[in-house]
Amino acid sequence: MTTAVMLDLETLGTRPDCVIMTLGAVKFDPFNPDREPGPGIYLRMDIEEQLSLGRSVDDSTITWWADQDPRVRAEAWDEGDRSSVQDLKRELNRFLVGVDDIWSQGPVFDIAILEDLYRSQKWGFPWYFWQIRDSRTLFKVANHRLEKGRDQAHNALLDCVYQAEAVQSIYQKLNIRPC
Repeated sequence: MTTAVMLDLETLGTRPDCVIMTLGAVKFDPFNPDREPGPGIYLRMDIEEQLSLGRSVDDSTITWWADQDPRVRAEAWDEGDRSSVQDLKRELNRFLVGVDDIWSQGPVFDIAILEDLYRSQKWGFPWYFWQIRDSRTLFKVANHRLEKGRDQAHNALLDCVYQAEAVQSIYQKLNIRPC
């Protein structure tokens, strides 16, 4: 069985050094659509701590957040139950043990932001460059469109589940088998 992880960040910018609001990650087997994605992790990050570390915020992203569904905005912005960057390192590193592939919607966003955070803290990455997979490219090649109006878009954990299920569906549709 192949163990993959779908990873998603919600942030306060688009630069690699931006503040991370939430991180979601879920394990899944891309070759087995009958096996639901799970387990997952979900971290709501300490925004003030990241600002004190010099991480950036983009005004246009703040404006974008103001236009999002009130439930999603409330979840992302609620001040309670926040994790430190040390918590992120500990939880994510533990979660990635034994994983074959790490998927995200464009590694130049999620992975680049995490790599910038790890680099700024002088931590080693818990992945190798060759493990990174890009679901956005897979979806384009397979002519698969993610449903825009689905419930709770921009919740990092729910986005991961949705995207992992889409990868499973495409693998099945294209009859992709393990090497």
